[in-house]
Amino acid sequence: MTSDLQGALRKLVTTLDALAVPYMIGGSLASSVHGIFRSTNDIDVIAAVREEHVAPLVANLAQEFYADSDAIREALRLQRPFNLIHFVSGYKFDIFPATGNPYFEKQLERAVPQEVSLGEGESMRCSIATAEDMVLAKLVWYRAGGEQSERQWNDVRGIRSTQGARLDGTYLRQWARYLGVEDLLERLLSEQRPA
Repeated sequence: MTSDLQGALRKLVTTLDALAVPYMIGGSLASSVHGIFRSTNDIDVIAAVREEHVAPLVANLAQEFYADSDAIREALRLQRPFNLIHFVSGYKFDIFPATGNPYFEKQLERAVPQEVSLGEGESMRCSIATAEDMVLAKLVWYRAGGEQSERQWNDVRGIRSTQGARLDGTYLRQWARYLGVEDLLERLLSEQRPA
């Protein structure tokens, strides 16, 4: 299965690079890079996809992915995510359009190329959200889910525990305020770390 994921991710990343679309991997895959590994069947990608990219994106991915150009155009119009589904593995890639969203645009600026472990000894290098941006994104998802998801909270705990003092507190607080999760960030940072 990891070979399928690597192939799917490589195809998507290669296509975005060929179209000169800035992108970064987010979600559980990125939080695993900065914190504690957790498997997932959904890969989050923030990408500066615009209308002119839709036709070549779909054409390049059509043999390996389900990609609906009308649905993508509508998602871009509404500034909402759209899905690409890899036929062989069933992996779902949730693409979050970055254009017009100041926070997504900032995340893209800060993203760094890193080696991503895909499990079973497989990995590949691609653009990844920073640890700080993963904490913020996970806090936003945690709040959106009614603050019920232990998986999201454990992901941010894992990042905090792994990254420790390397986390940029000033950046975290600035964007937490903007995103409306300042209270959750303070709760996370004030939690006792396990001995």
